[in-house]
Amino acid sequence: MSKHVAVIYGGWSAERPVSLSSGTECIKALREKGYRVTEIDAGRDLAAQLAAIDPKPDVVFNALHGRWGEDGCVQGLLEIMGIPYTHSGVRASSIAMDKMSAKAMFMEYDIPCARHVWVSRDEIASGNALPPPYVLKPNNEGSSVGVEIILTPEEEQNMLAREWMHGDGVMQEEFIPGREMTVAVKDGKAMEIIEIMTGNHAFYDFESKYVAGGSEHIIPADIPGDLRAKIQDCAEKAYRALGCRGIARADFRYDPAHDRVAILEINTQPGMTPTSLVPDAARHDGLSFADIVAWMVEDASCER
Repeated sequence: MSKHVAVIYGGWSAERPVSLSSGTECIKALREKGYRVTEIDAGRDLAAQLAAIDPKPDVVFNALHGRWGEDGCVQGLLEIMGIPYTHSGVRASSIAMDKMSAKAMFMEYDIPCARHVWVSRDEIASGNALPPPYVLKPNNEGSSVGVEIILTPEEEQNMLAREWMHGDGVMQEEFIPGREMTVAVKDGKAMEIIEIMTGNHAFYDFESKYVAGGSEHIIPADIPGDLRAKIQDCAEKAYRALGCRGIARADFRYDPAHDRVAILEINTQPGMTPTSLVPDAARHDGLSFADIVAWMVEDASCER
């Protein structure tokens, strides 16, 4: 008898629309592969939603993105309920979602990072922070939600004049000019590097990621072999540093003028939408979308 898979998606984070798209694609893929699938649009009563499924699912495919679904909360719930699940466990998920904590781990493992600080609006206004150009990032959101690039003092003043949208603080990160690279890591092994071309967009923002035609994915990236090896090695180190499982994706900037590589973050629940990057990396390795989703189900476990 085929495995019974509960796909949890949707949820209530800022990334709900992305999760709905990822979940819908994964549900189709799993049914294509012959799995029995129960769909769950996750609510705050997720434990009750899962307990109501009869028979109990063999595996939960976690297609949630953003807070609660990606930061260790759901992972802990599934471990308490004794249901095997996909992607990374509690520790890796919680650290990866907290950008400052993840940076600390990367630096501990000698993975190159851009300069970064935790700042408030007042610290930026008083000059007690990094000077432009820099990037502002909410500490615990994904999909580029809330990210702003500040290139000049004038842009900084305009930003400070607007309503502050980031709570009490935000991660301020040195802006590294150059090229955007990303690497999926499957079971600890780096896949092929993808270069992301964003056209008229200043960076790989929400629209670039999820609107058809918003970006172009070049795979394999047109880079020298030694640079390819360095970026893949950094991606694998980041995966190990956080204790990731299943498939994760590490994002990088490369400044060719100074031959400088810097990791931006690692995503423990990378998108699986029609415009997402992991499916591209899988296809390059000869795996269909359905193949890679099925692999994640077969890799699932209860203590990750």
